[in-house]
Amino acid sequence: MSSFKTVMSNDLLMMIRSGNTLNIIDVRETYEFERGHIPGAINIPLSAFDLNKLDKSKEYYVVCETGARSIEVARALAQYGYKIINVMGGTSAYRGMLVR
Repeated sequence: MSSFKTVMSNDLLMMIRSGNTLNIIDVRETYEFERGHIPGAINIPLSAFDLNKLDKSKEYYVVCETGARSIEVARALAQYGYKIINVMGGTSAYRGMLVR
């Protein structure tokens, strides 16, 4: 079984503030995403997740509201051979600016 890495929301914030270019997937529903999301994140809701939108050569940070949905997606994507980092705590623990 493939595995994935994990970071805390504040670690993700530090990477963003350091100027790192990250591939962030927000798996919340569209209405949740529109209420506020991490800058640069793309929205691929869990309810309509499409693997065809991903490139296996890239590394992806997966985020949701609290970390429950993102860990589900992280497990599945890792099983298919994607390079995944699950963001624990999700947007509810993220202390940076959210895009609305």
